[in-house]
Amino acid sequence: MTGDLHQLAALLRARDDLDARIAKLTGRSVRQGDIGEFIAAQVFGIDLAGIATQAGHDGTFRSGPFAGQTVNVKTYGDAFTGIDISPHPCNLHLVLSGPRRPLGAVQHHQWRISAAYLFNTRRLLETLNGRGVKVGTATSIRRNDLEAAQIFPTAGSDSPLRLTPEQTALMSLFA
Repeated sequence: MTGDLHQLAALLRARDDLDARIAKLTGRSVRQGDIGEFIAAQVFGIDLAGIATQAGHDGTFRSGPFAGQTVNVKTYGDAFTGIDISPHPCNLHLVLSGPRRPLGAVQHHQWRISAAYLFNTRRLLETLNGRGVKVGTATSIRRNDLEAAQIFPTAGSDSPLRLTPEQTALMSLFA
């Protein structure tokens, strides 16, 4: 039993060292959301807010079809379990999601981005309010809502954004 504690302590020290290296690289914490914001900024040309806890949005698109629009970046292990929608104003929600989680107890979730979704916040809220969905933490999103907003790994016919080959390659680093 004590051997397990010694091994756990050593592993946690090793993880702390890796976390410190990641924080130094990103300039943010190693929380899933902060890492997702860093990746989104690099891939999609987003100027991040000066502080990671700014209410409403995480940054602004620098260029492209959404230049000047605010974006709230969300990173989840599985977006199918619901997304958080803040009451603060924001033009777009960019959701980075890991793979679907199996039902039952899971001990470890690998850090992956298997899909990305871009929602126009106003349209999303209109759709959800029209359905009578309670909006806030873990807002329930239908599969067809996600499919319509999907931009990675493939984009649907109604996708709001087509990724460049370079953007697709960068996102694939985390798939």
